[in-house]
Amino acid sequence: MKAKGFLSEFKAINFLMLLAAGIINAIGVNLFLAPVHLYDSGISGTSMLMCRLLPAVPMSVFLIILNVPLFIFGTKMQGMHFTVYSIFAVIVYSAASYIITYMCGFDLSAGSPVAGNDLLLCAIFGGLISGVGSGLTIRFGGAIDGIEVMAVIFAKRLGLTVGNFVMIYNAVLYIAAGAILSDFILPLYSIITYCAAIKTVDFIVEGFDKAKSAMIITSKKDEISEELSETFGHGITHIQSHGYYKGKEQTIIYFVVNRFQIAKLKAIVAKHDEKAFVTITDVSDIMGSSLKSDK
Repeated sequence: MKAKGFLSEFKAINFLMLLAAGIINAIGVNLFLAPVHLYDSGISGTSMLMCRLLPAVPMSVFLIILNVPLFIFGTKMQGMHFTVYSIFAVIVYSAASYIITYMCGFDLSAGSPVAGNDLLLCAIFGGLISGVGSGLTIRFGGAIDGIEVMAVIFAKRLGLTVGNFVMIYNAVLYIAAGAILSDFILPLYSIITYCAAIKTVDFIVEGFDKAKSAMIITSKKDEISEELSETFGHGITHIQSHGYYKGKEQTIIYFVVNRFQIAKLKAIVAKHDEKAFVTITDVSDIMGSSLKSDK
């Protein structure tokens, strides 16, 4: 009964999207990067380097050998659902890589079948496409590269952020690739791949139109809140606060908008209180109904 309940917590849509993510990632890596010997980031890039050093072993084998133990190791911190989703994505990525390389009839020895030997095109489009795959994997509950699990586990112990840990790992990977193969041109182009991929992951996970949160400290809370509500039609939160310098009680209005609404928000605030203090920051994700009308 417990096993049935546990399995019911997995969502079919997640597995479907992870299937697509693994295939997309394999297309980006095997049709754009691998044919011209550019490197992906993280464990995927490490697998590509190992494949160059041991060409008799398919890259798909290294993907499984290097990734799966890391996801299993991180189960306690990341949770069983994350581990299952991630291993599924890696298996799909590995299987799709093998099929593209050995069973689809592409001549990968002459370069990318799409972009030829143009390193810049391969770096950019390989990064963009693999970034879509990685982003979809994260968005639907998993990860396609075990380096992210390593980062979560070890970054804090080393006094690093997760992002810095991943960046340092990739820098070491690219330097090692250049030193081992006595060629730094391809690792340098691989940095372009990494930059394209990481920006694409951000877009997929957080959306093209990031939400913005505004905190407005004002003495005209009622007037501003009324017009914001009428203009944008969704919830507003009032936070009572105490000003340190003047010792006055005041109100902070917390409000979430998209980037196209910022100018209108500022105009409304300035209309009612030119002395209002406003801060606007990015919002990575939103849960709940704060963007829906409460009326």
